[in-house]
Amino acid sequence: MLRTFIGFNPEELVNKQDVVINLEIEISVPNEALESDEPDGIYDYKKITKRVITYVQDGRFKLLEVLTKNLLEMIMEDDRVRWAKVEVDKPHALRFAESVSFEMEAKR
Repeated sequence: MLRTFIGFNPEELVNKQDVVINLEIEISVPNEALESDEPDGIYDYKKITKRVITYVQDGRFKLLEVLTKNLLEMIMEDDRVRWAKVEVDKPHALRFAESVSFEMEAKR
């Protein structure tokens, strides 16, 4: 769970809220890596995770849709990504609901 400014209501503009980010990423894995069991040329999940965390925690977003789109674009920057899906959950956004979420996906 991360905390960020998300929303456009007056209290949302001044108070950070929790968001849950779910990522699914399909990548191309070089045959050499599969044969050698070495990480050379492998997609760096740790690196993209750090980028996502920094972007979300340091950002300000009015719309869940925009945050989701921007994260998806960030992931798709790497040519090794064949397909990705991003879901952003905003817990307790609506009364009597566990959460509100938005999901987007892209493929090459």
